[in-house]
Amino acid sequence: MDEKLFKQAMKKFLAGLLLVMLLLFVPAGSLAYYQAWLLIGILFIPMFAAGMVMMKKSPELLKKRLNMKETEPEQKKVILFSAILFVAAFILAGLDFRLGFTPLPGWVSFAAAVVFLLGYVLYAEVLRENRYLSRTIEVQEDQKVVDTGLYGIVRHPMYMTTLLLFLSMPLVLGSVSAFAVMLLYIPVIVRRIDNEEQVLEKGLDGYIEYEKRVTSRVIPFIW
Repeated sequence: MDEKLFKQAMKKFLAGLLLVMLLLFVPAGSLAYYQAWLLIGILFIPMFAAGMVMMKKSPELLKKRLNMKETEPEQKKVILFSAILFVAAFILAGLDFRLGFTPLPGWVSFAAAVVFLLGYVLYAEVLRENRYLSRTIEVQEDQKVVDTGLYGIVRHPMYMTTLLLFLSMPLVLGSVSAFAVMLLYIPVIVRRIDNEEQVLEKGLDGYIEYEKRVTSRVIPFIW
């Protein structure tokens, strides 16, 4: 096992866990916010398991997923706005619990948790299918177009899964207002995809032909 990579991954994992707990429980003013514990469980337990699998079977992919140093100026703006959305949504969800602005029935949280876990399964499948996946927009050395599996249905299955994950999160937390904030992530995704496809069209052989074969970007037959 790569000890340096393990420490880097654990540092980011624990920092993310602490940040989410602070963003949820401080505004909520209570640790009795069970929807927050539900989200933390379904978010971080699979994340830890997936990280350990990548550590063992595909450390290079894990390194790419840990790389957050975006070089595209347009994408830096997208990442910043996405971070602001997440912070705002989590704080609003905590305040919803404390003040009861827009409460949702408990069954909604558990139904959304099922959708979230489905998104995680699809996320794992995308990682399995595409070894070139990175958290930054780039064309890698010897990269080839992946057009099998989910990539034969939509061009950006990773964004399909992230939409499932991100839009289900505020519902798991039982907050309508947080869900309304997270809807703003849709135009963010559109902007990121537009920029990513421009980069791939210029730098990845065969990508333009792939776009002609697979016309759906994120949602089959719709978008």
